[in-house]
Amino acid sequence: MSRQLLTMALAPLLGLFILGIGNGFLATVITLRLDAAGESAVVIGWVSSAYFIGLALGAMLNDRLLLRIGHIRAYGSFASLVAVTVLLQGLVDHPWAWFALRLIGGWATVGVYLVIESWLLTAGDQKVRGRLLALYMIALYAAGVLGQLLLGVTEALGGAASFMVIAMLASLSVLPMAMIPRVSPLIEKAEPLSPLRLITLTPTGVMGSFGSGIAVAAVYALLPLYLQRSGLSVDRIGQMMAVVILGAMLLQYPVGRWSDRHDRQLVLIIIGAFCALISAAVLWLPMSPWLLAGLLFLLGGGVFSLYPVAVGHAADRAPAGALVRMSQGLLLINAIGSALSPPLISPVMGVLGDAGLFWSFGALGLFLVAFFGWRRSVRPAPVPVAPFSPSTPMSSAGAELAVTEEQLQGASEHEYMEDLSGVVPEVDVAEPMVGPPPADEAHVAYFAEALEDDVPAQEELPGIEPVIGR
Repeated sequence: MSRQLLTMALAPLLGLFILGIGNGFLATVITLRLDAAGESAVVIGWVSSAYFIGLALGAMLNDRLLLRIGHIRAYGSFASLVAVTVLLQGLVDHPWAWFALRLIGGWATVGVYLVIESWLLTAGDQKVRGRLLALYMIALYAAGVLGQLLLGVTEALGGAASFMVIAMLASLSVLPMAMIPRVSPLIEKAEPLSPLRLITLTPTGVMGSFGSGIAVAAVYALLPLYLQRSGLSVDRIGQMMAVVILGAMLLQYPVGRWSDRHDRQLVLIIIGAFCALISAAVLWLPMSPWLLAGLLFLLGGGVFSLYPVAVGHAADRAPAGALVRMSQGLLLINAIGSALSPPLISPVMGVLGDAGLFWSFGALGLFLVAFFGWRRSVRPAPVPVAPFSPSTPMSSAGAELAVTEEQLQGASEHEYMEDLSGVVPEVDVAEPMVGPPPADEAHVAYFAEALEDDVPAQEELPGIEPVIGR
């Protein structure tokens, strides 16, 4: 990576790191404060879900503001709004006021991610996107680990100290962006594929993204509640949450590389079974602090690996012209799962007690195992077409950042068309697939004979842009 490219990427990555430190433990602070105030798990779940609703809304709407006012001013606006909402939470302690503030805060936070990701998209060409994405992931997860470790320090100061520190970090994150004189344009974005088209294209990818949203949101929103009610101190809760994020950072890439060499559907089945097994261990084994930390480390690795492997599986089925739109659609599916997660799981905790969180994790894992196993029996998984790319659900621009040149090349080399009119009732479309077609199954070639200049003609598919060249 050239020095010029690193210089251009340094400002957004440093801003992301500073903001991510505060954002990394804000959800934990809110959960612990609401629980200390005597609020029920249901109320805590709804307040937590507001943030993810804001993320989903912002991912769909914030690019318009960015196009209108530019990167640096947009970043300053969004970061300032994050700081204001956090400070107001330190002044007002009513749960439904926090619901509104978390909704606005989620909308503003995803705006920050949109600026950073679109800046990185235009910082270099597709050949360096993999390295930029790796730096992005390192900054994001390292900030999350450091933020959780600061939880005990800020909470020990009492009062609104934690909210003040988080707001100060959000404000400081503007400095790296504001001190760079260059403004980079927003890349043109395609509209995400519709849920119906996604389900037709990749049912496994849709369910994996949705299940990942449920699990990850529960980790951030409800795991601190479980830990506090288990008798852990605030600083120990921060350490345990840091262990979860560390597991996500260290285990996601090895799991993904493993999925490059095996059937990704089988890998998804194993991840679901693994999460269910870890949940059962937490429920039934006598817990010591070290055992709990080890299990949470493994749980973080499993839960946070589910989304990128599911997206990788979906990319194995998609044609090159649909990769970005498909990734954006799966990201929105993930956001819907995240928004629904706390309101769905918190009543279970109200009925079954705090252990209801891990009963929910276990049930979700077993459901995913059953679903992925059924899909694998109905339709064999395609051969992986490109190396795994670690990813985390953020803004829709991040989906475009995660689509690497290797994925585009692999998808272009393995495309063919399969008629789905007899497979999906009432959906008369053709599904992009990859890999060689079964010998006993009729299919239509995705690319017709070359007409001129060795450029293949592509059959037009509703809702998917054609690939003009290869």
